[in-house]
Amino acid sequence: MNSLFASTARGLEELLKSELDALGAQDLQVVQGGVHYRGDDRLMYQSLMWSRLASRILLPLGEFGVWSDLDLYVGAQSIDWSALFDGNKTFAVHFSGTNEVIRNSQFGALRVKDAIVDSFTRRGMARPDVDREQPDIRINVWLNKDHASIALDLSGDALHQRGYRQQTGQAPLKENLAAAIVLRSGWQASTPLLDPMCGSGTLLIEAALIASDRAPGLLRSRWGFNGWKKHNDALWREVKSDAQQRARAGTAAATARFYGYDNSGRVLEHAQANARRAGVADLIALTRQDLLQLKNPLPQETTGTVLSNPPYGERLESEPALIALHSQLGRIMKREFGGWNLSLFSGSPELLSCLQLRADRQFKAKNGPIDCVQKNYQLATGGGESGGQIAEDYANRLRKNLKKLDKWARQEGIEAYRVYDADLPEYNVAVDRYADWVVIQEYAPPKTIDANKARQRLFDVISATLSVLELPANRLVLKTRERQKGKSQYQKLSEKGEFFEVQEYNARFWVNLTDYLDTGLFLDHRIARHMLGKMSKGKDFLNLFAYTGSASVHAGLGGARSTTTVDMSRTYLEWAERNLRLNGLTGRQHRLMQADCLSWLRESDEQFDLIFIDPPTFSNSKRMEESFDVQRDHLELMKQLKRLLRAGGTIMFSNNKRGFKMDREGLQALGLQAQDITPKTQSQDFARNRHIHNCWLITHAGKE
Repeated sequence: MNSLFASTARGLEELLKSELDALGAQDLQVVQGGVHYRGDDRLMYQSLMWSRLASRILLPLGEFGVWSDLDLYVGAQSIDWSALFDGNKTFAVHFSGTNEVIRNSQFGALRVKDAIVDSFTRRGMARPDVDREQPDIRINVWLNKDHASIALDLSGDALHQRGYRQQTGQAPLKENLAAAIVLRSGWQASTPLLDPMCGSGTLLIEAALIASDRAPGLLRSRWGFNGWKKHNDALWREVKSDAQQRARAGTAAATARFYGYDNSGRVLEHAQANARRAGVADLIALTRQDLLQLKNPLPQETTGTVLSNPPYGERLESEPALIALHSQLGRIMKREFGGWNLSLFSGSPELLSCLQLRADRQFKAKNGPIDCVQKNYQLATGGGESGGQIAEDYANRLRKNLKKLDKWARQEGIEAYRVYDADLPEYNVAVDRYADWVVIQEYAPPKTIDANKARQRLFDVISATLSVLELPANRLVLKTRERQKGKSQYQKLSEKGEFFEVQEYNARFWVNLTDYLDTGLFLDHRIARHMLGKMSKGKDFLNLFAYTGSASVHAGLGGARSTTTVDMSRTYLEWAERNLRLNGLTGRQHRLMQADCLSWLRESDEQFDLIFIDPPTFSNSKRMEESFDVQRDHLELMKQLKRLLRAGGTIMFSNNKRGFKMDREGLQALGLQAQDITPKTQSQDFARNRHIHNCWLITHAGKE
């Protein structure tokens, strides 16, 4: 009897134990990362040929303590290597683990290699060579604290390398993980199996191998035991011949039907080639088709299974695309596959929640370094939904707004504008267009609204927006106006550094839709900026709390004698400099100053003809010397601004505080007067939100 160890991916150990038990293995013991078991030579070869789940089958050779590198060397040399392989064979040592004395796995592998080579040369035998790529013999060493284990790898290449897959799509599943997903899906081997996003076909091929009783190791020509002296070639040939006979009989008797779909013709060509090499091409029908066009190919069947590994972030860059994909998948499953089973393997439980389905079972597994979950669902019979427009009321309103606003924007020379602003209470979002990009901003729903219902409505908005605008999903950016909570993927901001230009009247601006909550351009201030441009000719212009300097750009294009742009953020000032340069506004007359605006204002003694100030509603930034509240502090602000304002000059004062009240008496005491121009600064695209900002023109008293 041989003592053996079968390794596997984390989370698959119990499944592997059941598989080995069915093969006839004895004394099975599950440990993290694999299963210890015992069996005769035939069982050893059968486990190599038939295990769909194991990563490697190993023959333990010895264990010993390691308190120094000499202990490692002596322990490795205590094994009679010449009894295992000849000196004319090549070998490689795969070493994992470290401790206080073996701090580097490469050093550990080197010491074991030296011990093996020396055991040959000291006996006067030929010295075996090392071949790291295609060795005849693979030696595996594990070091855990002070304990080392050495084993002969009987597999050679990892067992997931069946030999049928040469070309794959993106992010392929390893074959043994794919087999585990199939086995956990609840699929019965005589029933139909469908993968709507099959990629290179690994799930379907592994299922077809099971249905046709084809051994997963049948195509492999190279094994780790080929160079092993104790290899029983006659017995191995028996095991292989038996597997070949079972494959022929199983393929002829297979009744299951397999259907695969993908929107990439190139990937499907790879899937077809993989299935052909695996010997199951006749069992699998592959069709190029987008998920949205998916129909049940067997509408009369009620016992089939839909099984897939949909993209979850490692494979698609756009989070809105993933949300839309999963939301649409859930609707299609309910509409087309009532009575079927659905099983999905994903690295994102949050995305699976977009399906709006309740799972009956779930399993955990690792896909490489990624923690994944597999969820099984029973799709209700007769629970289908109509194939009509998702979020139809929202979609109709969006179309209506676009028809009006697109024409207006083209006439005005505007590429960045709002097309929807919570027009319908149940779809509480803002939708902004930036050239051929769209930003959806989700307003946090009231606590009285069910969170699941609010989330589904957001998913519906994404799907409907993509449909109505005929927009590629990677051109849609999703943001939330609520502080981020938890790990919801779609709430995270990126760090992509992707800037592009948009036009606003005669100005051009750089915007960034992904890296910050705001995009670099406050759309509701568009008319105010345009007014500043018309007021600026021949004047010295000051822009405080300047953000990305868009008001300075309009002033410069309007003919300002000079522009001074002040903000506390270096990032925004660099952005402002880029905006100025984009519009040809360079030179010493266009100054940018990084400073706390309130401190700068108190200390400055410069004079300006036109001042624009759009302070925050409230700020207690650590970089500011004191907190600021626009309602409380606006008079002090005006007092300081008055010092800098030339006779006949004008201050444009804007803020976003709802219910802001200008202290007119206080202004009058300062010798200033104010004109409310808020209605004049509100554009068509913000017609629904008349309180989005306040805007005033302030001058010296008695001056116009």
